[in-house]
Amino acid sequence: MIQPADVPIPPELSRRYGASASGRDWLASLPRLIQQSLDRWQLELELATGALPWNGHGAIVVPVRRRTGAPAGVAAEGAAGAAVLKIAYPHDEALAEPQALVLWKGDGAVRLLAHDAGAGALLLERLDPVRSLQDEPVDVAVPVWGELVRRLSLVPDGGPAWRAFEHVAARAEQWSDELPATWDLLGRPFPRWLLEAALEVCQTRGAVGRRSGRDVLVHTDLHYVNILARPGRGGPERGAPKPADGWAAIDPQPMIGEAEFAVAPLLWNRIPELPRADPEQGLLERCRDFSLAAGLDADVARQWALAREVDNALRYAAKPGHEGDLARSLWVASTLAGRTLPELPAPHGLPAPGDAGS
Repeated sequence: MIQPADVPIPPELSRRYGASASGRDWLASLPRLIQQSLDRWQLELELATGALPWNGHGAIVVPVRRRTGAPAGVAAEGAAGAAVLKIAYPHDEALAEPQALVLWKGDGAVRLLAHDAGAGALLLERLDPVRSLQDEPVDVAVPVWGELVRRLSLVPDGGPAWRAFEHVAARAEQWSDELPATWDLLGRPFPRWLLEAALEVCQTRGAVGRRSGRDVLVHTDLHYVNILARPGRGGPERGAPKPADGWAAIDPQPMIGEAEFAVAPLLWNRIPELPRADPEQGLLERCRDFSLAAGLDADVARQWALAREVDNALRYAAKPGHEGDLARSLWVASTLAGRTLPELPAPHGLPAPGDAGS
């Protein structure tokens, strides 16, 4: 049986965190953190020798199983106690994740079985790691995504758990201050009118969000790859099957605010699947279709996506080697603003997120 010290680090995590002292310290601590979690929750690794564990942008995910003879408890989800152990690099988004999963209780999101905030460790139900909504046609993904958003959009009840989440309106206010300075510092990497379009969204939606009373819990990274199949759960226990039965969201990056904030990641993914004859119109129709499926306002979703992509564009402009990512963000943002920048590459040649840099 493989031991924690022998668990290989996925190359993507090694590249991302091996460049800084804090990142290297975290990578070096992973065998110890895995062992502590195995002992705490009476688990054993279920990773074949030579196999790589799974990973997200900032976490390693290892399949585990309840130890033979261990009492039934937190790890009893799934067949014979199958689960996954997720160890996240310490950052703000990771701190709020378990709070959101507790509130969702496995309805639309992966079920949290136990967590250790000090170690950044989450014990989660085991989903199908190789079957995501990315594998489904977009027209199939639309109703699934829409229903998941409806399930995940919990209304705050004032309880202490809700204090963990940043407000979308506060993020908009932060962007209003930071985006102009960053744009200027980076040498004005795109036209001023696009920056101003994003700032108008921040000012308008930020103010509306503060007073609208439409706050819900928002999964802010709900793209296709972050929706995984639940093995053996094709339908509910009672009642007619619904599109989202058998699917669950992961990696929520949760916030509170307008649910329309969640649409943006769908627009900067799977761009090559837009109609070649008129990809710009196709992007707007995709925004509309997913919004309607979730009962959201498509124009509000378009506005938030514009602002989020301008923020992404500035992040990419600051990173050498991310010219393709920058071009993708500018194409999406300017198209949503109604004035697609003419100097950009054809949209069907733009890289997918994560493919244009390390």
